[in-house]
Amino acid sequence: MRRFHKTLKKTNLLSKKKKKIGLPPGTLIYTGEKPKIPTKIKIIDYNEENYSFIEEFPSKKNLQEIEKNYIRWVEIAGLTEIEKIEEIGNQFKIHPLVLEDILNPDQRPKFEDYGNYIFIVLNKLLWDESKEIFESEQISLILGENYVISFSELESDTFKPIFERIRAARGKIRSMKADYLAYALIDVIIDNYFLILETIGELIDNLEDKVIKNPEPEVMQSIYRLKRFSIDIRKSIWPLRQVINNLQREQTNLISDELHIYLKDISDHIYRISDQLENYRDIIFGMLDMYLSSVSNKMNDIMKVLTIISTVFIPLSFLAGFYGMNFINMPELSNPIAYPMLILVMLILAIAMILFFRRKKWI
Repeated sequence: MRRFHKTLKKTNLLSKKKKKIGLPPGTLIYTGEKPKIPTKIKIIDYNEENYSFIEEFPSKKNLQEIEKNYIRWVEIAGLTEIEKIEEIGNQFKIHPLVLEDILNPDQRPKFEDYGNYIFIVLNKLLWDESKEIFESEQISLILGENYVISFSELESDTFKPIFERIRAARGKIRSMKADYLAYALIDVIIDNYFLILETIGELIDNLEDKVIKNPEPEVMQSIYRLKRFSIDIRKSIWPLRQVINNLQREQTNLISDELHIYLKDISDHIYRISDQLENYRDIIFGMLDMYLSSVSNKMNDIMKVLTIISTVFIPLSFLAGFYGMNFINMPELSNPIAYPMLILVMLILAIAMILFFRRKKWI
């Protein structure tokens, strides 16, 4: 059922992709595979002394009208209501191609500087314990001079710690510029990667025990699935190095010099994650070799037992066949203990061969 459901999702995604063929660049169509949810827009305005929170976006409100010395965070969850996404894009003068990338959530992590704003794409990774799979979700960020817009496919609590820091005025976030808010959002996403690595580590530990103790075919499937997970995660993490490097090197007024030390910290986290992921990939490939070796050894043990049994019965079969020949003049027919003697000889021969095998440490 799960395999059929996965195939159905791919088919639906492919049909959405086909709808875009031949359309002009910048045509806004959501092509993601996430469940359709109403687009929710939250607005958080803050400065060092105050903050305000609007949970429902007023349709006639101009989001570009931001009070002086305030930072605005526009959090958008759900990308299915195209008219709302387009309206926000028009208000902030976001290029249609950027909006198209936001609504096509299969982008690789990237960084693009459009002068008045910076466009950043990231992938958020979560472990779905009920389905035992990793879920990926595209997070898009627009960084302006005094605002940050975050786009996500689903509503979640990923950015809740950032909201709580703003509300409680914890840390530097209320006293910093919009670039620090963008950094904080990126940092939360990257911190979740460490949780993913812990999950992979636990899965590897469980599989290693199974590979050694009981290498069943299901274990092989789990290893291949974990191998696929590591490849998918690597595709999300590896381009992040270039994204953060571009943020550090870009000559723009939207990123202050003070932020570079924080970007350096994120870069260090990404390198740690990449190194740990490479170690896990090596362990997974090692488990695959270990599984194949265990199965081969198990098969060799089975063949050894069968060979020993066959070897023991070869001389017994010869004796039984020889004395089973239907001759007229058979001397043992006149001796009543001939056949019991034959059976005793066969038994002694079998025991002697078994002892010989044990002496040779073949069994």
